[in-house]
Amino acid sequence: MTLIFNLYDRITRPLSRAEPLLPLLARFLFAALFLGYYWVSGLTKLGDGIMGIFQPSVGAYAQIFPRAMEAAGYDVSQLGLFHWAVVLAGTWAEFLLPLLIVLGLFTRLAALGMIGFVVMQSLTDLYGHGAISEPATLGAWFDKAPDAVILDQRALWVFLLLVLVVKGAGALSLDALLSRRRA
Repeated sequence: MTLIFNLYDRITRPLSRAEPLLPLLARFLFAALFLGYYWVSGLTKLGDGIMGIFQPSVGAYAQIFPRAMEAAGYDVSQLGLFHWAVVLAGTWAEFLLPLLIVLGLFTRLAALGMIGFVVMQSLTDLYGHGAISEPATLGAWFDKAPDAVILDQRALWVFLLLVLVVKGAGALSLDALLSRRRA
């Protein structure tokens, strides 16, 4: 048995040296899979003209507060300051948090923010848009079907982000550059 464990250790030991690549790979995968997704989503929420970054579109409110918008007859003026602040923060988060992750700047905080964003996005999809009543969209863990949008896919999204929360951005990042300059 010792021979088997020694052989296993000899074969797998080089993989331990690859561990510092995990944050860089996680940031690359985030950029490849989610940067465009979140930026396109953010663009749909911007209002008209240059001031659109402060005046979200009607669609932004409908995406984030679907039931409140329906109750208000899709008249944004019927919603309050709270709704505007949440929609504005959500819109900006879709641009800023992914950018920070890809650049590797304030990565742990940005990844933690993205986890919160994914949780809120999932809750909005489930309760605001009614996906809670769609078993195929909600999914179930341990059901032998790994393709449900909420429980399966978003769990993997969060795991990718948790790698960055725990490990940081890695050596090839603005976080590392700023850390070296401070030292």
